[in-house]
Amino acid sequence: MTCKDRILSEDYVDLITDYELMRQILEMSGVDACYRELDAGYGLSYVKRDEIPPISIGYFGYPTIPKLYGLMRAEGQIFDPSCLTAMGNIRVQEPPLALQGSGVIIGFIDTGIRYQENVFRREDGSTRIVSIWDQTIQTGDAPAGFLYGTEYKRADIDRALASEAPLSIVPTTDMDGHGTSMASAAAGSLLDQGLAFRGSAPRADIAVVKLKEAKTYLREYYLIDERAAAYQENDIMEAVKYLQQMAVAYSRPVVIVLGLGTNMGSHDGTSSLDSYLNIVAGRRSRAVVVCGGNEGDKEHHYESAMPGSVEIRVEEAMKGFCAELWGSLPDAYAVQIRSPGGEVSPVIDFRNGINRQVSFIFERTKIQIGIVLVERDAGEPLVFMRFEDPTPGIWTVDVMPAVRNMTGRGIYHMWLPIEAFLEHSVTFLSPSPDVTLTEPANASQVITISAYNSHADSWYAPSGRGYTRNGFIKPELAAPGVRVPTVFGEESGSSLAAALAAGCVAQFLEWAVVDGNAFAVDSRGTKSFLIQGASRPGGIVYPDRRWGYGRINISGTFETLARI
Repeated sequence: MTCKDRILSEDYVDLITDYELMRQILEMSGVDACYRELDAGYGLSYVKRDEIPPISIGYFGYPTIPKLYGLMRAEGQIFDPSCLTAMGNIRVQEPPLALQGSGVIIGFIDTGIRYQENVFRREDGSTRIVSIWDQTIQTGDAPAGFLYGTEYKRADIDRALASEAPLSIVPTTDMDGHGTSMASAAAGSLLDQGLAFRGSAPRADIAVVKLKEAKTYLREYYLIDERAAAYQENDIMEAVKYLQQMAVAYSRPVVIVLGLGTNMGSHDGTSSLDSYLNIVAGRRSRAVVVCGGNEGDKEHHYESAMPGSVEIRVEEAMKGFCAELWGSLPDAYAVQIRSPGGEVSPVIDFRNGINRQVSFIFERTKIQIGIVLVERDAGEPLVFMRFEDPTPGIWTVDVMPAVRNMTGRGIYHMWLPIEAFLEHSVTFLSPSPDVTLTEPANASQVITISAYNSHADSWYAPSGRGYTRNGFIKPELAAPGVRVPTVFGEESGSSLAAALAAGCVAQFLEWAVVDGNAFAVDSRGTKSFLIQGASRPGGIVYPDRRWGYGRINISGTFETLARI
């Protein structure tokens, strides 16, 4: 089999690894596998499933197993530009600044794009899309340096648009619509001089990665609802590499926008995807914009100090779910689980072995528990729990010290999966709405965006809230996320807020890089300029867990620059 065959096959597991180390291990072991270098020391390996033990954090380590990410949408209609007005966006689009994203590429990692739509064309009918990498189509040529999927360039798309059957020439499309909505909100063209439609950067070029769906074995491992759209961390990392390379290939600034999220992870910015995004965001002429997720009101986060009991309400007919407990140094954590019927598991800690399976006499539920005293990337304790066929009712997780004479505060956080990954309701009885930003919004160098209702001048309750688990200030800015104009009508969700913000970032990079006012700016510098110009209504102490440093106002950024 070729490496491409292994990447696509359900018979091979995908691993995120240190490239040189895994290369040496695989060459010495002789197992059926292939490996490739991603970027910045990261490697991706694909290993035959029946030649290695079953997937578990005990054997592979927590960061090696790709996490799965879902779409951050919520809920169509005369075009209403008030969201753009609230950000000062239209004012900056018009003279004297006239910044509409020209010369900037906005890259979307999502469900693809319906490239035939008028909002993605120039006045002459040609496309504004630089390229589309469709990871799901294997019949054409992959991008240079990549092994799977098919890349369609601008010339291919224009040829398709000139035909009577575009999809017979360029067969990629967006069956879901989420990626198309994101792209239209961020970079939709001016239709009827902006009266019928406009995005926040209507002259920016567009690049798209359509992610392939997660492999079945990972869906089964994380017990994700089979109807949910789910995407692998390693495929997202490949997509980031593809988009960020355009800054060099096209000699243009690139804005990468992510409208995806997961609750699995340390929530402190140290995951593999977080770390790679930080590296990319630190490169000149790049900016990374990430949504904060829609988990603020979903009752999927719990915070307390041990000893204590965590109660989880599980509805009927659940196939299963995963939960993660992240502790803090120098403490060590143990857990004991009580079923709705009153059966109690043994006390389990890191000395029982990294992986344990718990069964009950009167319950069909099986629980796999993995306890890591020091997780490799975050450097802190982790308890991973996988509930299979859980009995409906109240499950209790008792959290206690694993060693005597505990010297720390015993603080811990627990997260349940994002709502989109659950077939039925699973919630904490005493949840906390804070620290509900989904990954990778906790990455330190990216621009993290929460969502508010610009029509009602109020907070958007589902939006994720900060800070990170270790108290780092996130989000940095809030953007409109309710009734946002898209090609399909008005839609809501934190992903749309990130899309609007990405357009403002493109406006700034046009001024900074394309117009030559700040050649060396990166994502962190862009973020700082946006923070300086943000709107900060009274009655709130900034930074704030919901609003960050305020509401994005690109007009305010340039007013600040004018005063310097």
